[in-house]
Amino acid sequence: MAFAHAQFSSKVSSLAIGRWQFSAWLDPKGRVRALFHLLRLADDRFLLLLRGGDAATMVDALRRFVFRSKLALTALPPRALATGPALPMHLVNDDAALSLGCGTHSLRIVDSAAGDTDWQPLQLRAGWPWLPTQSLNEVLPAALSLQRLQAVAIDKGCYPGQEIVARLHFRNGHKRHLHSVTLSQPAHAGEVLRDDDRDVGCILNAFNANDRIEALVVLSDDVAARADDERSLSLNDNLVMHLDSSWPA
Repeated sequence: MAFAHAQFSSKVSSLAIGRWQFSAWLDPKGRVRALFHLLRLADDRFLLLLRGGDAATMVDALRRFVFRSKLALTALPPRALATGPALPMHLVNDDAALSLGCGTHSLRIVDSAAGDTDWQPLQLRAGWPWLPTQSLNEVLPAALSLQRLQAVAIDKGCYPGQEIVARLHFRNGHKRHLHSVTLSQPAHAGEVLRDDDRDVGCILNAFNANDRIEALVVLSDDVAARADDERSLSLNDNLVMHLDSSWPA
């Protein structure tokens, strides 16, 4: 418990057994190394379900900070995710498969043959980021709306990157934020969004649902403010983007 509370950006000490919360591991500059669901399975047992990235890489990096702490870190083999019936938000159900309550649905950890993608548009529209490899160690929590998800805490003790998180929060200093959008053409996670010669954001994840190309993007505030009365704007490569929902830090 003490190790996780000191390393991760959420209030780990308040997480009850049989519950989950969003959390993140930041670097000293406040950038998101990893974003994950943090499950408390027992008093002294936690499970991290990564939303992007590689478990073995994260475990190797975390081990450098263990020092004399009495704990074991284990990278489990990759598993698939499947959509389950609605369960209360933040509930952990450990029946036939470990399930995370997500309100309108549940997220089940299953064998690869039993996975599906039905949960993806539900979580995309809710503004739950999934980080492509290109965005790891690059994006600040405010750009992912992590405070809204209670994945970062302003009022807990020190953790890596906490000073940067607090400074951006109190000074309103970050100028890129999270949006769910509909795109005019296919796109891929990790793609950089450009406006003339400027890098103005990136695509975190995209999903083709009922002939609609939906995506979750990080976008510069000045570009988002340029959207017309119908909340549409144009970027390079003839990409037209409609802003469906937008979230603060």
